[in-house]
Amino acid sequence: MKNRALGRGLDALFGEIDEAYINESSKQDSILEVSLKDIRPNPFQPRKSFDEESLAELSESIKKDGLLQPIVVTEDIDGYILIAGERRFRASKLAKLKTIRVIVIHTNEQKMRQFALIENIQREELNSVELADAYNELLKLHSLTHDELSHMIHKSRTHITNTIRLLQLSQKTQKSLIDKKITAGHAKVLIGLDEKQQQLMVNSIVGQKLSVRDVESMIKNIKEVKESAQPKTAFAEYDFSTLQARLNNLGFDAKTSKNRLTIEFANEMQIEELLHFFPIK
Repeated sequence: MKNRALGRGLDALFGEIDEAYINESSKQDSILEVSLKDIRPNPFQPRKSFDEESLAELSESIKKDGLLQPIVVTEDIDGYILIAGERRFRASKLAKLKTIRVIVIHTNEQKMRQFALIENIQREELNSVELADAYNELLKLHSLTHDELSHMIHKSRTHITNTIRLLQLSQKTQKSLIDKKITAGHAKVLIGLDEKQQQLMVNSIVGQKLSVRDVESMIKNIKEVKESAQPKTAFAEYDFSTLQARLNNLGFDAKTSKNRLTIEFANEMQIEELLHFFPIK
C-alpha cells in the first residue's frame, strides 16, 4: 500500500510542470521577467554535463527569436531557484541577456529534487551515468522496485536495471563513458572487472577502436586465463578396496575414485537391503 501511494504521488508529479506551464501561460501577468543574476541553479540537478555546441545553437536561437518557453523557478530568500529549464537558463546567460521570463511555483526541497530528475528523464537529456543516478535517486525517494519505476516512466525494467548497474563501474570508466570515449554497450560488458582491468580495456577500446563484440571476446579470454591460473584443488586418495569388496560381495555395484565411493542401485529393493545392513539409529 505504501509503494502504491508513493507511486500515485510520483505519477501525479510527472504532469505537474506541464500543468504549471498550461495554467500560468494562460495568465500573462503570472509570467515574470526577472534578472538572470537573481536565479540560482537547482542544487539537485542530476545533469552535470551540457553539450557546448548545442548550447551555442540554442543561445543564437534565443538572440534571434527570443525565449519561446519560460523557465520554472521557485522563490528563495535572496532571489529564485531554478526548477526546470536549465539549458534555456544557461543559453540565455551565454546570449548575455540581462533578464529572463519565468513561471514561479511554490514547492519544497523534495519536489525540487523530483522535478529535476523527472524533467531530464522525460526529455532524455542525461548521459548514461547521470541517468543511472537519476533512476537510483527516484528508487530511493519513493522506495520503489525496478518494476514499479518501469511502469511509471514507461521504460523497460531491463533498461532500468542495466542502466543502474553502470554505477558499479570505477569513476575513471564512468568518466570515459560520459566523455563518449566508450559506448554504453562497451561499459555494460566491463561490469564485473576490477578497476585495473577496466582501465586496460578502456585504453584498448580507445586505442584500437574495438567493437562491443571484440571487448566481449577479450574479457572472455581474460576470465579463462584467470581460471586456468587458479591452483587446482588437491584431492586426498583413500583406500576403499576393503569396503568396496564387501559391498560387491553383498550384491551392490560400488565404484571408487580418489576420495569418492559411489554405489549404484538397480531398484528400490537394493536400497532397503543396504539399510538392513546399515540400520539408521
